[in-house]
Amino acid sequence: MNTPAKIAAFAVGLVAVFGAAVGVGSAVGPIGPVEAPAGAGHAAGAGHGDGGHAAAPAPAEAPGGLQVSEDGYTLALADGTAPAGPSTEVAFRVLGPDGSPVRAYETDHDVDLHLVAVRRDLTGYQHVHPELGEDGVWRAPLALAPGSWRLFADFTAAADGENRVLGADLAVPGAYDPAPPPAPSQVAEVDGYTVVLTGGLTPGEESELTLSVSRDGVPVTDLQPYLGAYGHLVALRDGDLAYLHVHPAEHEGTRPAPGPHVPFVTTAPSSGTYRLFLDFRHGDAVHTAAFTVTAEPHEEHGS
Repeated sequence: MNTPAKIAAFAVGLVAVFGAAVGVGSAVGPIGPVEAPAGAGHAAGAGHGDGGHAAAPAPAEAPGGLQVSEDGYTLALADGTAPAGPSTEVAFRVLGPDGSPVRAYETDHDVDLHLVAVRRDLTGYQHVHPELGEDGVWRAPLALAPGSWRLFADFTAAADGENRVLGADLAVPGAYDPAPPPAPSQVAEVDGYTVVLTGGLTPGEESELTLSVSRDGVPVTDLQPYLGAYGHLVALRDGDLAYLHVHPAEHEGTRPAPGPHVPFVTTAPSSGTYRLFLDFRHGDAVHTAAFTVTAEPHEEHGS
């Protein structure tokens, strides 16, 4: 969907969406600026519907983050390039259907907007909460290494109450040597903690994932709330970096316990490799455990 002309000067720094980004992300060597797109990208399977095809099950929820614009809302970066560094400020606006910056949001998991940044080889994951200025610009510092990055803005505009995830590419100049995803594993180690993943992903079907946290072999039963829950999980598909909504699992009649088990539910839209990033809070610090998971359909038995 085209961005209104009145914001064209601001949006000139927008970098190319999915197609151009994959070309940059797969290159080995110096990374430079990415050309601006002629128009907004399109997400495969965008929209919500119950229809499907016999050849492949339909996802319960279309992945987000594959497009820079949706329903008239646009993620507009102030600049399509940024220098590498441990604390580089990025700035962006969320533009509404009238071309003006969105200023009214519904609070979701304690904040108005979540910003997730990841390099296209699925390294450097960061989940931050930028500040909204009076000029309608969101700003946040990021630790950026050279390469092609994808920025995801996860928000709910108060105007219609619909949650959206928009994605835009950010080029960080410098020598870039992409790393392959780590091998699939059910165990992750981070900051002295061990996190075990139980469950898996089945394409087109709702899957429950449970992440169990321990330290020095002792289950952690005093997790601290983070973003309104005892954990926050983001799933990204390798290749196009489709962003999956992952929700805390709620079991009727029971209250969430502060560990060691933190359950979530999500639906993988397709077969493939996914990276899962769990943020949890303990000891007054936020820790991030990462997993590689392969989504595969159930094997059919019988003739």
